[in-house]
Amino acid sequence: MELTWYGHSCVRIAERNLATVVCDPFDSDSVGFTALKLKADIITISHDSPGHNFVKGVKGEPFIIQGPGEYEVGGVFITGAADKRHKNGAETKPRNTIYVIEYNGINIAHLGNIDSVPTQTDIESLGPVNIALLPVGGQSSVNAAKAVEIVSLLDPQIVIPIHYGMEESKISLDTVEKFLKEMGVTGAAPQESLKLNGSKDLPEETVVMLLTPKTQ
Repeated sequence: MELTWYGHSCVRIAERNLATVVCDPFDSDSVGFTALKLKADIITISHDSPGHNFVKGVKGEPFIIQGPGEYEVGGVFITGAADKRHKNGAETKPRNTIYVIEYNGINIAHLGNIDSVPTQTDIESLGPVNIALLPVGGQSSVNAAKAVEIVSLLDPQIVIPIHYGMEESKISLDTVEKFLKEMGVTGAAPQESLKLNGSKDLPEETVVMLLTPKTQ
């Protein structure tokens, strides 16, 4: 399995003989980074905004998932869970969908634009998470401190920060350094992609992995 980050919240997950998934394709005119030229079998959309729902940036005839539910496409199992907001003790309309994507027993959680720390019950409903794709840039999503709380609740083996400020960004977001400091991580060197040959390649302790945005 190979997981590649294209900037902002957009990732591509691919493995031979399984459907290819693209999460949260963006409009580069709105958020920056290199314009997408991707192909996919499945697109997941966390919420409706140009930075997360630019399906025209993905070629082919992908199956589009935009909301909670359980899906199976091309050997890939995807569960969408509503990121519920609470106000005065009552739930309000969800604005974000979290997706747990299973590739051969490895569960990848794309948390979209989550803007608050979920309850323990919400976390348990996701099931086990091996890899967390977690926004850390603040503003419309959680900031570094809240992102660390979410890591503690999810307890994944690998955390990949997304949705943070970079030179290529057009949106004002905190840089990843705040999150790394909160996590106590030093000397993290960005990698081109995450490649795993199966669950046996997962680390025993939680590891923060930085990815370099891929340009086409």
